[in-house]
Amino acid sequence: MPTDVVMPQMGESIFEGTITRWLKQPGDVVRADEPLFEISTDKVDVEIPSPVTGTLTEILVAEGVTANVNTIVARIAEGGAADATQSAPQAPTPQAPATQAAPPSVQQSAPKPAGLPAARPAPAAASRPAASARAAALSATSLPASTPERLRSSPLVRRIAAEHGTDLRRVPGTGSAGRITRDDLLRYLETASTSQEQNEATAEPALVEERVPMTRMRAMIADRMIESRRTSAHAHTVFRIDMTRIVRLREREKAAFEAHHGVRLTFMPFIAAAAIAALRRFPVLNAAIDGDAIQYHGSVNLGIAVALDWGLIVPVVAEADRMTFAQLAASIADLAERARTKKLKPEEVTGGTFTLTNSGIFGEEFGTPILNQPESAILAIGGLKKAPVVLTDDEGNDTIAIRSVQHFCLGIDHRIIDGADAGRFMTEFKRQLESWRAPIL
Repeated sequence: MPTDVVMPQMGESIFEGTITRWLKQPGDVVRADEPLFEISTDKVDVEIPSPVTGTLTEILVAEGVTANVNTIVARIAEGGAADATQSAPQAPTPQAPATQAAPPSVQQSAPKPAGLPAARPAPAAASRPAASARAAALSATSLPASTPERLRSSPLVRRIAAEHGTDLRRVPGTGSAGRITRDDLLRYLETASTSQEQNEATAEPALVEERVPMTRMRAMIADRMIESRRTSAHAHTVFRIDMTRIVRLREREKAAFEAHHGVRLTFMPFIAAAAIAALRRFPVLNAAIDGDAIQYHGSVNLGIAVALDWGLIVPVVAEADRMTFAQLAASIADLAERARTKKLKPEEVTGGTFTLTNSGIFGEEFGTPILNQPESAILAIGGLKKAPVVLTDDEGNDTIAIRSVQHFCLGIDHRIIDGADAGRFMTEFKRQLESWRAPIL
């Protein structure tokens, strides 16, 4: 008897999901807990594992289709893999010229048979736009049609690869599930200096005119950004902060920190800890409007915006104000990695009270962020750069020194947060970072 694979319920308030990608095709052998397909809900994108070991015999709900929870989306034959493969109905393959067989990667998912429980097409994710969008933006690193699976890498890695004309398929990945990290790419660039690489580096990517439907996530982001603009009275303030003390501390302690806690020491936990300290003193920035009242939250649930290949997601560090520095660093790293690998749970992207967004990773001075509703404040992190700074000693003497500086832009809902509140918060946030004395080990 085949095993039915159903659309899972990813949270109490979620009643449907859109299949965005099948990772296996009919006839493929799958192992229990191996990723089988990807779904998108109104909370999170996630990979769904196979419930059993066997052979995928049928795909009943195609990519781009939205189905209710508990709908049967596929069937797997347990054991007898060879027999199941022979009898498995294959997904239809587009007609190819008589002189050339169509490659396996252009096979499409089997259509939904008549009588399947409620399933409807999702306009925002109907034609797999993610691969097309990536190809247009990063043609130097895009995959050919014969590549069976998407390469795992971050937008930063792909941008660096595109700038150097590097084919990411040649770069060995040492990250989770073979993910290509920035260090992997930099190591490869140091050793792979061939004439072909040089020619590709000078080649200009061609622009492609096309109309691509929005993915479900992109459509939801668009709706929520417009809703936030309509809901809140946005205002922003920018502070420049001397990060030299933090830069030196991190450089001195990062090896010991990683050895002791098993997690890389980045700048984010310093920034998060400073923001939490400032929120304790000025809790209105950790509050929200509730009807005609202001709801002050009893803990800091810290949202950390994570840029993905297919959009943006904000996992939440619950009760971050109760964590040690090391716990905060580990939690941030864990949530960011699981966001990129589609391993988050729906409850891990809800309930935030204050958000950090790191737009400076792309080199900008600062950004003016849009509030993550129903929160009333968001802090955008600018690029960390060295700059000449005027320093004044205790006797009033001025000198010019090279310092590591960073711009931070605070976005607020001016309905409940005054400019004075925002200024006091940022002054305390600045003081925390510039005079850091807290232990990190």
